[in-house]
Amino acid sequence: MTDLGEHLLSTRDVATFVARGFLAMPAVVPEDLNLAAIEELGEILATWGSDARPHAPSSGQRLSDIYPAPSAVGTVLRHPPVAGALRSLLGADPVFDHDFVHHKPAGDPFGQPLHQDAMIDPTVAFDVQLFYFPHEVAPGAGGTGFVPGTHLRRVHETDVGRYVHVAGEQQWAGPAGSVVLFHQGLWHRGMANPSGTDRLMYKIRLNPTEPQVRHWDTSDLDALHNGPDDHLFARFRTDSVAGILRHREPWQGEADHRLELAARASLWRYLTGDDRFDVDWYLTRTEARAALS
Repeated sequence: MTDLGEHLLSTRDVATFVARGFLAMPAVVPEDLNLAAIEELGEILATWGSDARPHAPSSGQRLSDIYPAPSAVGTVLRHPPVAGALRSLLGADPVFDHDFVHHKPAGDPFGQPLHQDAMIDPTVAFDVQLFYFPHEVAPGAGGTGFVPGTHLRRVHETDVGRYVHVAGEQQWAGPAGSVVLFHQGLWHRGMANPSGTDRLMYKIRLNPTEPQVRHWDTSDLDALHNGPDDHLFARFRTDSVAGILRHREPWQGEADHRLELAARASLWRYLTGDDRFDVDWYLTRTEARAALS
């Protein structure tokens, strides 16, 4: 097992991922590797679905076994900061689900409807979708659209396609070599490309093979991990995990936000193994009443 030590995510990073459903790593891949990856992604795109496709992985293969050297894509996936972030969220050596090379020609006026890359998932365990942008995506150039904080909404994948304008929706813009990690449930869409430059993006979905409990750098966990009594209407901390999880997205009203807090607290319980963790007493209150029934 590779020692990823200093490249693991922090507790604050993971809590932000739980709260918002994504984590951005701008310019994390060096430029020489980006150029090699662009060439290889072009070859994959040109041979998609044929026996000539280089390094075609199969669902269920270990991440460590796909895109073997000298594959540039494999080198990106095993680049220590990328591998450390994946280890932090998924555990050791997750498995390949599927991948896709998205190519959007310059001036293409068509985009995807908003969607979720999952069925209605009843489990708290989650997959990670990695979006790799090997070249710069300028502001307004139609980078991948996504709605922060939607990852724990239980919807069927295409049911949200009727939504066109959602408060707080973002379009990715950033430098070459950026990687964005999505929770499987985050609503997103491929945007039209109004720019004069072709846009290329590589997506891979990975499944965990073990409980996703405390795989990140937990050296800051004790300082941030609040007790169940951290309550906005009584005594609360702003420098706690609960303080991070309380982040409210523009699309969330009061009711939506409280439902999301309960869902986020449940996910944090899973990731830490702490069944008493809570934000504003919502889970604790519900469980206490259920025990009386």
